[in-house]
Amino acid sequence: MSNPRYNVLFLCTGNSARSILAEALLNNAGKGSFQAFSAGSHPTGKVSPYVLELLEKHHFPTGSLRSKNWDEFAQADSPHLDFVITVCDKAAGEVCPVWPGQPMTAHWGIPDPVLVEGGDVEKRRAFQDAMNQLQRRISMFVSLPFEKLDRIRLQEAVREIGKTP
Repeated sequence: MSNPRYNVLFLCTGNSARSILAEALLNNAGKGSFQAFSAGSHPTGKVSPYVLELLEKHHFPTGSLRSKNWDEFAQADSPHLDFVITVCDKAAGEVCPVWPGQPMTAHWGIPDPVLVEGGDVEKRRAFQDAMNQLQRRISMFVSLPFEKLDRIRLQEAVREIGKTP
């Protein structure tokens, strides 16, 4: 019997940094068991150069990453979503589209590295901090015993991950 493949959508307002990082991290850590996507309620239309630099430094593919509107994933022909996870507080407070298939939802708020003031050193540190926090949470997520948890317990576990520093 083959293992199921879970589709996960990470949401942020601008879809230029945190949600893009989460998409890249899960696609790498998921090893075929997960397909990650990202989108924003008000996408900037570009991926932060700090995100691209950081991902390339760690040898993640970046060619397919793009800033896009969350409406792309609310269409009838969109990929079936198993999980929708917000990574910024602003997006978590917005009225989201209705996602086909009633995916499980969670909020994993991460401080916005785009808002950090200062020079390149401070900004790079903020992006690295965001990546590290997302990496910890995604590692916990992919380690969940999906096959042993019913929907309610799985939903609780995914939400609890959002409380991890």
